[in-house]
Amino acid sequence: MKDQTINQYREIITSCKEIFKKKTQDYGTAWRILRLPSITDQIYIKAQRIRSIQEKGTQKVGDNIEGEFIGIINYCIMALIQMGLDEEAGLELAYDFLEPKYDNAAESTLELLTNKNHDYGEAWREMRVSSMTDIILMKLLRVKQIEDNAGQTLISEGIDANYQDMINYSVFCMIKLKEEQQ
Repeated sequence: MKDQTINQYREIITSCKEIFKKKTQDYGTAWRILRLPSITDQIYIKAQRIRSIQEKGTQKVGDNIEGEFIGIINYCIMALIQMGLDEEAGLELAYDFLEPKYDNAAESTLELLTNKNHDYGEAWREMRVSSMTDIILMKLLRVKQIEDNAGQTLISEGIDANYQDMINYSVFCMIKLKEEQQ
């Protein structure tokens, strides 16, 4: 199961990265203007839309849930990249500069996934997509609270770990949705 999950993770991240690349070609790096709380709010909007669609059972806007999970993954990776850049980096960055940063964020998140899967025995495979959506929303509320506390925590993991968890739960949701369609 472990190798299957790693392969599925890499496949999903590859498709997310391709979208990130194309959007960078279309829009440049306009997202660089966003402060971390604004990126967090963008992720919140996507997660809340997913939950709303899950609860209502219908949607009026054509973008599918999988696309929203891709958006969560890419915004979380943007946040991790943003955290690693200093203010001198500038707003407009070349994709060639960003690509290794994207890859590093994705690989360190995969390492976290592998370690947690070892300890938890891939319990996520028995979870509902709706429950994982709720966990993503909970993590977002945690991040917002940490941001409101100027990044200070007493005992909890930091913002970066929460972004990584949201990436991993989004990947898990996409895996489960794909498997349900088969």
